[in-house]
Amino acid sequence: MGASMPKQYLPLLGQPIALYSFRIFSLMSEVKEIVVVCDPSYRDIFEEAQNSGTVYLKFASPGKERQDSVFNGLQVLNDAWVHGAAVLGVPVKATIKEASNDNFVTRTLNRQTLWEMHTPQVIKPSLLRKGFEVVYREGLEVTDYVLIVEHLKHPVYITEGSYTNIKVTTPDDLLLAERILNQK
Repeated sequence: MGASMPKQYLPLLGQPIALYSFRIFSLMSEVKEIVVVCDPSYRDIFEEAQNSGTVYLKFASPGKERQDSVFNGLQVLNDAWVHGAAVLGVPVKATIKEASNDNFVTRTLNRQTLWEMHTPQVIKPSLLRKGFEVVYREGLEVTDYVLIVEHLKHPVYITEGSYTNIKVTTPDDLLLAERILNQK
């Protein structure tokens, strides 16, 4: 097509083509969740459109080929379905040190077993409900939903994601996100 963007995001009567199907499915009472396989730079299109429906929205990263993209989307569903809980992550590349409260190194962690967690985090609703019961009963503080499942001693499967799926929390992260998006 020779467009400057993937054809599913080209406007058709004022809205991206992909939103026509997305909105129809998101308004169907039979549909409880939708997995959108897209580059992170296009997620906001679906997040903004989701406000008009009651569907749970999940994302997966695209693959090299169409079949790889479909497989990635299926993994988001299957890993949680098979294991009860799944999260995207990438192997840690840096050397990680554990430190004391006064900033002295206490030990070096084995990066072969360390993963950086990303979103989405997918958990069976029944398992998440059970986890929240424990969190509230024991007054626990959790930093992500997978930690809730960890408190149940239930295994959480890691689905390998992408290093470009970053969390933006600082100005440096914002600059990195802009750089990533500018390279695509």
